[in-house]
Amino acid sequence: MSVVVNEVRRGFYLDSVALMRMSRGIVARNGVEEAGMMMGTPANKRIMADAGVLNATGEAAQPGDLVIALRACDQLCADDAMAEARSVLDKPRGNSGATGESGQWTPRTIRAAHAQMPDANLALISVPGAFAAAEGRKALNRGINVLMFSDNVPVVDEVELKQLARERGLLMMGPDCGTAIINGVPLGFANVVPRGDVGIVGASGTGIQEVSCLLAQHGLGISHALGTGGRDLKADVGGITMLMGIELLDADAATRHIVIISKPPADSVARVVLERVGQSVKPFTVCFIGVTDMAMPANATLAPTLERAAQLASGANAVPDPRSALSAKGKHVRGLFAGGTMCAEVQVVFRDAGLKCVSNVAIPGVGEFDGNWRQHALIDLGDDDYTAGRPHPMIEPAVRDEPLLAALKDADVGVVLIDFVLGFGAHADPAGHLVAALGARGVGGTVIVASVTGTEADPQRRSSQVRILEAAGIIVAPSNASAARIAVQLVRD
Repeated sequence: MSVVVNEVRRGFYLDSVALMRMSRGIVARNGVEEAGMMMGTPANKRIMADAGVLNATGEAAQPGDLVIALRACDQLCADDAMAEARSVLDKPRGNSGATGESGQWTPRTIRAAHAQMPDANLALISVPGAFAAAEGRKALNRGINVLMFSDNVPVVDEVELKQLARERGLLMMGPDCGTAIINGVPLGFANVVPRGDVGIVGASGTGIQEVSCLLAQHGLGISHALGTGGRDLKADVGGITMLMGIELLDADAATRHIVIISKPPADSVARVVLERVGQSVKPFTVCFIGVTDMAMPANATLAPTLERAAQLASGANAVPDPRSALSAKGKHVRGLFAGGTMCAEVQVVFRDAGLKCVSNVAIPGVGEFDGNWRQHALIDLGDDDYTAGRPHPMIEPAVRDEPLLAALKDADVGVVLIDFVLGFGAHADPAGHLVAALGARGVGGTVIVASVTGTEADPQRRSSQVRILEAAGIIVAPSNASAARIAVQLVRD
C-alpha cells in the first residue's frame, strides 16, 4: 500500500523552477510514485492534493512555507526519498543570504542585493505570484527597473506596479515576462543574437525569440528587446509597459526600426498604441498576431505573423518552404507547442489556408479547444493548465512526451507540429530528448514537422539540434510559420 509523507519547512523559500527540478530528481528514485516540493500557497496545495501527495502536515503549511510531499510504495522508500529531499535542500544559510553551490554568498532580499550591488538598476523577480508584487514594489521604490518572471500575479497589482514604475520613470516588465535583451544581455528565456539597430517591444516571450532569431538569420541584430508581460495590452492594464517601451526605443539613437509583438490587443489599447507609433519618425512593424485589417499610421506596416514581421523589419524576401515527398497517413494535424505565440501563429496560417482548427489559446476566427481530438488541434503545452506543478516544456521537454506518443498512435493524425525554442533557460538538448522519447519506434507512419527557434551562438547550437532531428526523419522548417504551411500541404495532398 502506498505511503504519503510530508514535511514542512517554515519560512523557507526557493525559486519554483529550482524546486521543480529537485522534485523530478526525487520522483526518479526507485519506489517513489509522485513527489512535489512547492511553496504552501492554496493553489500549490490544491495541485499536491490532486496529485495524491498531500497529507494533514502539508495542508497546515502557510504560503511562506515550503512543503516537501511525496508518495512511495512503502515506508522505507518514503523515508529514503525524504532523506534525499532534505540533503538537496540543506545548504549553509546566513541571516540575509545563502551560500550556493559555488561557495559564494548570495543575497536573499532586494535590500541585501542592492547593498551588495549599489549601481545595479534592474531586478529580475521570480517568486510565487502571491509574493511577487511586494518584491516588485521594493525594487521600484529603490529606483530599480524590474523584469518580473513570476506569473499568477493579480491584475490589480500589475496595474499598480506599472503605474508606480511610470511615475518614477522606470520600466516594469511583467508579470509573466519571460524574455528581454537589454544592451546585448539576454534575460530570462532569450537567445544569443547579434547587436544591431532593430528594437522589439513584445507581450510574448517566444514571439520576441522567434523574431529576433529570424532577424539574425537575415543578418540583422537587436538593439534592445523589451518584454511587457502577456496582459499588458488588455484593457485592464492599458498597454502601460508597451507605451513606455516604445518611448524608450524611439529615443534610443541605436534603434533604427521598432517591432511590436502581441496577440490581438483590446481595441481601446490598440488605438492608444498606434497613436503613439504615429508620433515617431522611425519605421515600425506591428505584429498583432492574426490581425490583417487594422489601419496603420503612415510609418507602420502590419504583419499578421512573426515570420512576416521579421521579413518586413529586415527587408528580406520570403524563403520558400521545403517541399516534402512524404504523404500523411491521416488527415488531421496535432500541434504540440512550447510557445503560446507559436501556437497562435500556426492558427493564423491554418485560418488563411481555409482550415478550421481548435486550440486552448485561441485567436479571433478560431474556436477554443473543446477536448475533441478528431480535428486539427493546436495545443500550447506551456499554458497554466499543463504546467501546474510541472516545469514549462521549454525547461523540461518531457511534458510533451505523453501527448506526442498519443498523437503518433492515433490513426487520424497524419502530421504532428512541434516547436523547439533554444537559448538561455531552455533545456540543454530538446531535440535529443525527443528522439530518445521516440525510441526504436521512431516517427512511424506519422510525419513530424518541426521548427527550431535559435542561433548558432546559443548553448544548444541551432544547427546541431537540426541535425539530430533530421537524422531521426523529422522535417525541419526554417520558421514556425513555414512548418505550419508544410503541415497544410501534407494534409491536403
